[in-house]
Amino acid sequence: MSQDREPIRVALLGCGTVGTEVLRLLQDQPDEFAARTGAPMLVTGVAVRRPHKHPDVPQHLLTTDAHALVEGDVDVIVELIGGIEPARSLLLTALKSGKSVVTANKALLAEHGSELYAAADASGADIYFEAAVAGAIPLLRPLRESLAGDRINRVMGIVNGTTNYILSAMDSTGAGYSETLDEAGRLGYAEADPTADVDGFDAAAKAAILASLAFHTRVTASDVHREGISAVTPGDIAAARTLDRTVKLLAICERVVDEDGTESVSARVHPAMIPRSHPLAGVGDAFNAVFVEAEAAGQLMFYGQGAGGAPTASAVLGDLVAVARNLVVAGRGPRESAHAQLPMRPMGMTPTRYHISLDVADKPGVLSQVAAMFNEHDVSISVVRQQGRGAEASLVVVTHTAPDAALKSTVDKIAQLPVVREVVSVMRVEGESS
Repeated sequence: MSQDREPIRVALLGCGTVGTEVLRLLQDQPDEFAARTGAPMLVTGVAVRRPHKHPDVPQHLLTTDAHALVEGDVDVIVELIGGIEPARSLLLTALKSGKSVVTANKALLAEHGSELYAAADASGADIYFEAAVAGAIPLLRPLRESLAGDRINRVMGIVNGTTNYILSAMDSTGAGYSETLDEAGRLGYAEADPTADVDGFDAAAKAAILASLAFHTRVTASDVHREGISAVTPGDIAAARTLDRTVKLLAICERVVDEDGTESVSARVHPAMIPRSHPLAGVGDAFNAVFVEAEAAGQLMFYGQGAGGAPTASAVLGDLVAVARNLVVAGRGPRESAHAQLPMRPMGMTPTRYHISLDVADKPGVLSQVAAMFNEHDVSISVVRQQGRGAEASLVVVTHTAPDAALKSTVDKIAQLPVVREVVSVMRVEGESS
């Protein structure tokens, strides 16, 4: 059948690490892709900014005019340039003209996903984006399709390899944040400007996509509470170890149900202590993993390579095959599911737990004064530990679950106590019952 059909014409926007691998595999394995899709796939053009930087790409395919390529005789646009513009304009042009889209652009989807979905719906085109979150790990399609009939209550995961490498190295070596970041850069795990990774922007965009799919609700990156890892210290790592925990940068998306049955969605990214017995605790180096809790399916975990040219290309090509199959049979892939439209829950109202380390005076009554502040804000204490004497006196408190704003107010009040010399660190605790 594949030899009798007209080819599926594919245009690539961007040919960096991922795009180069996508192009190579399409050109090296044409018969395999034709057999999988039911029609040959033909790359008709590759849009890049600097053609001379791509000597391995056939010169007749290269162009600097991405708009002309998108508006030309093509069936599928594969967008790998990243960022908001010109990617947004290019993909809207493609979708409005009925051309299907495969993209790995997490930032664009997190900010303008609803606009892209609307354009796809209006024209009957497909939009696939498995590679936008967690690289090669099949994650979005299970949320979008396999679990569409289930009720997902929580999605919690490690979705940024750079920060996971840094925190894993700090845990195993005892080194500080800055020196570990430098080492990550030398090894190629961190960009020259690591801001998007270490400040949580990358993970927040991915959390917005995960929450949108899991809870059938439109969530943007601006809806996601975001904290990075630059303030994590060796002391935080050591404190976690004494409690048999480790520190990870987590993307947490959950359905919160109030006592009256009202539902809302919480989406947040921040460092947190998790028990070493939790499945996510053993995810090291630059790997990604996402833990899903659903009512019928129970607990599921997705694990693997979260970035890199070949792993991400695998996800892109999987989407491309799916789109091509739909074109062959004149069908369509899954549409946006935003039927629930649950409200977003502010971070201050989100139930969390805190681990608090205090540098305190070595005198009677310290614990009672600190405990009084927790009681004043209706926050109960799960674990308390005093250690050291004199200038080395310290107090560690782990709370039960309470609204984040109440916990923050408690810490602010504690910092003003005369017996507290310094609030050394504050970190949330996840992954265990309260």
